[in-house]
Amino acid sequence: MSPDRLSLNRWTFRTTPLQEFLEATTSRGIGAVGLWRQDVAEVGLDALRRRVDDAGLRVSSLCRGGFLTASAEADRAAALEDNRRAIDEAAGLGAPTLVLVVGGVDRADKDLVGARARVAEAVAELAPYAEQRGVTLSLEPLHPMFAADRAVLSTLDQALDIAEASGSPAAGVVVDSYHVWWDPYLERAIQRAAASGRLFAYQVCDWNLPLAEEPLNSRGYMGDGYIDFSSITRMIAAAGYTGDIEVEIFNEDVWATPADESARIIAERYEQLVLPYA
Repeated sequence: MSPDRLSLNRWTFRTTPLQEFLEATTSRGIGAVGLWRQDVAEVGLDALRRRVDDAGLRVSSLCRGGFLTASAEADRAAALEDNRRAIDEAAGLGAPTLVLVVGGVDRADKDLVGARARVAEAVAELAPYAEQRGVTLSLEPLHPMFAADRAVLSTLDQALDIAEASGSPAAGVVVDSYHVWWDPYLERAIQRAAASGRLFAYQVCDWNLPLAEEPLNSRGYMGDGYIDFSSITRMIAAAGYTGDIEVEIFNEDVWATPADESARIIAERYEQLVLPYA
């Protein structure tokens, strides 16, 4: 097995103490982790960077920025400031990209089109700052069922429209299998992202049924659900993507599994279902 490109996202091990998560990663010979801003808040930016460095790991991404859809001016200003802090944190961790979950519809106006326009304005404002700090912004389209509360961007094409409109090379996209596997135009969109130099990250997990009470937690280990990882990974590879492949799973049963066992399962599934096509 070659785990060189495999990365474990922190939220796959959400209930595991940070140090145990890092040790479970290195014990499997895995070289990268995707971190969350909660880790920064817990131990501090400098201390977190030291822990990652001491473990011999690199950071594949930082999650998350975004939530840029508020219509009130004060809320918009606060969101922009928070995203600048997130960009600084990504730079401080050596993370190449900050994942943006852009936010859902603002119930104050229920204006879906307007919410997307506000995201575009915010990304255009934030991208030059990210560029200065040496960080990219990976807009993450989420499955349409999350449009109300989490992301008014549902397809890779919608995210690319906003990234390209920013005029900055620092704005691009992340392909998360859980959210985009259903998209009939996915292959074309991946090619479009690569052609414009905006394919920044690839995240994998499966789509499980029945849906959990919290649908976001219906992610599963690759092979447990309905996603064809060979097809999507071939699309990613054909587009020329050679970066990290990050496993991000939100699932109560996975969180209850000992970290070393979960890391073992992920490494084996990656070797069987993803790596041969990458």
